[in-house]
Amino acid sequence: MQKALTIVFGSVLIAIGINLFLVPHKLLEGGALGISLIFHYLMDAKVGLTFLLISIPIFIIAWNYYRTFFYNGIHGMLLSSVIIDLLYPLSEIGKYFIINPLISAALGGILIGSGVGIMFRLDISVGGVDLLAQMFARKLKLNPGIVILCFDVVIVSIGCLLITSSHLLLSYTTVLLVGISTSFIISIPKKQKKLQYEKVS
Repeated sequence: MQKALTIVFGSVLIAIGINLFLVPHKLLEGGALGISLIFHYLMDAKVGLTFLLISIPIFIIAWNYYRTFFYNGIHGMLLSSVIIDLLYPLSEIGKYFIINPLISAALGGILIGSGVGIMFRLDISVGGVDLLAQMFARKLKLNPGIVILCFDVVIVSIGCLLITSSHLLLSYTTVLLVGISTSFIISIPKKQKKLQYEKVS
């Protein structure tokens, strides 16, 4: 039950970050979400559906070679895909009420990173390219955080070349704050359940 609620809450934060703050200013994120946003800006494709389609072959690889990654990511990926598209109407609200692109880039990154971090605390992943980067890092014995960051920088850079109206530095700001927020949430110590004994007088 706790995992289910965590996936829902984390997915809602990610969906709000994308739809309310990134989409109105055509800002990008890293990973499969970033690729999904590129397709959305270029072809008006649904972000959540595209994210799902991109993630499917990656999860097939995970099923065959890294089964733990598959089990930890499949539920987060499916639910977040659905919620992202369900909350897409927030992008219309963002166009009228969120004026400053820098604030949007920052808040979007913080919300997405918080959603990802909350799920990571229970070993839940949303999958996508980040999952591919994790498998890649394990295979080559590299730091997964650095590999994910490299993937994200490449995706955002290519996206900004394809979408001239997208702002490179603002998108980098989003990627940076996603990473910082995720790391911060993960670093919060987990509460240990303590047994309290009452003294019988």
